[in-house]
Amino acid sequence: MAEHGIGIIGCGMIAEYHVRAVNEIDGARVVGACDTSAARTKAEKIAGMAGHDCQIYDDIAQMLANPEIDVVCVCTPSGAHMEPSVQAARAGKHIIVEKPLEIDLNRCDAIINACDEAGVRLCAIFPSRFAPANRRIKEAIDSGRFGRLTLGDTHVKWWRTQEYYDSGGWRGTWKLDGGGALMNQAIHNVDLIYWLMGDVESVFAHAATLAHVRIEVEDTIVATVRYKSGALGTIQAATSAYPGLAKRIEVHGDRGSARVEQDDLTMWDFQEKIPSDNIIQAAIAGRSSGNSGASDPRGISHLGHREQIEDFLRAIDENRAPFVDGRDGRKSVEIIRAIYRSAREGKAITLPLADDPPSF
Repeated sequence: MAEHGIGIIGCGMIAEYHVRAVNEIDGARVVGACDTSAARTKAEKIAGMAGHDCQIYDDIAQMLANPEIDVVCVCTPSGAHMEPSVQAARAGKHIIVEKPLEIDLNRCDAIINACDEAGVRLCAIFPSRFAPANRRIKEAIDSGRFGRLTLGDTHVKWWRTQEYYDSGGWRGTWKLDGGGALMNQAIHNVDLIYWLMGDVESVFAHAATLAHVRIEVEDTIVATVRYKSGALGTIQAATSAYPGLAKRIEVHGDRGSARVEQDDLTMWDFQEKIPSDNIIQAAIAGRSSGNSGASDPRGISHLGHREQIEDFLRAIDENRAPFVDGRDGRKSVEIIRAIYRSAREGKAITLPLADDPPSF
């Protein structure tokens, strides 16, 4: 792989996962860390984690002028992804954006269009797509093993303390968080269920704030889904479910069913068996739970980030689209925005959305 210099914009907690990931990729290194002057200690921490001479910046334009940097990771709060992404694209940098791509479709489109115009690559971080269990289900769907898909469900019943929301002025706000349990925590599973089941035709939802105060957004939400294939499903998301359960995906068809908890297969059963099923069943029987963010935001692994960032860098080298691109990132935001609109208006919402006004 060619040499790649990485710049990080926004040096909060999630930036640490990006640094750990890049440190383990041959040919890649973090050479710049940028945050506001008020957050200089965070930038210093990121630079220290990089393990070599990493320049600290409090001005994005200055960092983007560094010719050693060809890729930028945008790790700012969710509703502040657009401005640095567009600026980086215009500077000719390839861009990795933490989930969500942005908090509404207009802002997503501004990022995508800027990258298209500049001829740079773009990806949104969805490391769960790289988990072997999820890839195995996708392969089984594509090969027809499930038969006709009938149900696709996802459940993210997590717990976050009040202190979590109080710890940052942007948390729990429409303007910078873009939503609550669904947009911030469960978006990975929204992306997964769309990737597995296909496009969504319509949603109907109910939302509430039940276990927290001083936040504008939901901590509990339930949606029913009709997929364009005709299959049905549910999406549940919460940060109100103490002590927090492993996230779950279930896919069912008229010839098979599979379930993933966290990123581990816990069910794999098909009408027509093949030899590899025995190996998979044995692995299920001996599995151990992976890292989980069910109650602790830091309780996740950086390994999925490493796989996705490495794929992105190889996509640049090979002049191809990354495994997860910006338009994939837009799709999950569109589904979530439709669910929020349904909860707000009390009616079913059909996709694609014709318009998407801000929520603040």
